[in-house]
Amino acid sequence: MDVTTGSRRQRIVVISPPFASHARPLATVAAALGATGSAEVSFACAPEFEGLADSLGVPFRPLVFGDNANTGIAERTRQDRAGAARLAEFLAATAEGALPALLTQVRHRRADMLSAPEAVLGAIRALDERLRPDWYLVDQLAYSVTLALHCLGARWATFCPGHPSYLLDGPGRWFGVPPYWPEAITPDPVRLRELRETAAENDVLFTRLFAEFTAEHAPGRPAPGRAFALTSSEAVVLNYPELPWLPALPSRPVKIFAGHCTSGTDGTEALPPGWLDRIAGLTGGGRRRLVLVSFGTFLSARDDVLVTVARGVLRSPGLAVLVVAGDRVAAVRAALGPDERVLVEDHVPQRALLRHTSLVVHHGGNNSFTECLAAGVPAVVLPFSSDQFAIAHDVERGAAGRVLDPAALTPQRVQQAVASLLGPAGPVPGADQHPAVAPGASGGPAFAAARLLQVMGSPG
Repeated sequence: MDVTTGSRRQRIVVISPPFASHARPLATVAAALGATGSAEVSFACAPEFEGLADSLGVPFRPLVFGDNANTGIAERTRQDRAGAARLAEFLAATAEGALPALLTQVRHRRADMLSAPEAVLGAIRALDERLRPDWYLVDQLAYSVTLALHCLGARWATFCPGHPSYLLDGPGRWFGVPPYWPEAITPDPVRLRELRETAAENDVLFTRLFAEFTAEHAPGRPAPGRAFALTSSEAVVLNYPELPWLPALPSRPVKIFAGHCTSGTDGTEALPPGWLDRIAGLTGGGRRRLVLVSFGTFLSARDDVLVTVARGVLRSPGLAVLVVAGDRVAAVRAALGPDERVLVEDHVPQRALLRHTSLVVHHGGNNSFTECLAAGVPAVVLPFSSDQFAIAHDVERGAAGRVLDPAALTPQRVQQAVASLLGPAGPVPGADQHPAVAPGASGGPAFAAARLLQVMGSPG
């Protein structure tokens, strides 16, 4: 592979797994790379995401891998029977609490982590031969792609889509086990030990599978080492702010803390037609402050929690609530009944809405967290799974919001949390800011693109 660029523009391929919450920030960084004028950038993902690339002006390359996908609303996405069953089992586990949800995810990882590796290797080899990129930017959780690039001896930078603790460092750190917890959730020690043991078993299993795959398909290449720690040796872009209390991270590669990899939270992304009128109607022309309730593309299926949150918000006068309910719109509307202060939609233009929103209730997803920080909007966080517990801890410690346990939620607790963040006329001074996580403290996708080009501009 030609890795010398000289004075010509660098050729870069950005690869995302077929998940909306991953594809959006990666495509935004791809657009930022292209906007520098120093790179020829392509965005490779499942065919369903071609429209996303087109909207950002990035050339698209179709790349299909695996049967696990989420194109915007998880329950609505076409999946095979096994994938749909795993989604249903996961959602049921979130109702039982933090540890059951995490254990279910760790066990499912054995079925969906290394998806179709031979097919992915063939697809990446064909893409590489056709485009001859100087380097790739790859989502850390696209393990089959990363393994393929390792086998091909390609250069790549890693995009970390979640909490920085995804970058494992040192013994006793396992993928899928939170490095710390918010005060609102105290994990059961027995179940926590079971989670650690199961995650450690996964670590050994997949490290062996990665080594065996490399030995078979690229016998001249070294074993990739610990599977869950397989990242670029040169650069990692973190879709996260650099906080002083983060767990230990590897000394190498170069870490680029973008803070957020999104656009539109600062008002540059216009609301679609009709939305200003809908907001005016919901807020009574500005007499009521708007609270947005959004649990992402998977957890919008927890309509019981959405309803509890909405009822808690409505206990306070002067507030209106916009609930994002995915495929559960009818159930949520029926439970809440007709109310001029309530609007329930399957999806919303969240980034553009933030500048009209006084507070967000979200699930602790990385995009929601960083978008709220970038927009300066406080949050009530209800973590359900994955890295959401670590993100919730950071929200709490950074004074960027409040955290509640969704497994022990009541309307009263929601009301109290909302009241602690919203004063009589707006956010409580100091309640939504801290020097470590102050709005505007990060450079965003443009900063990430510039640093990537600087680090990856010459052979590693």
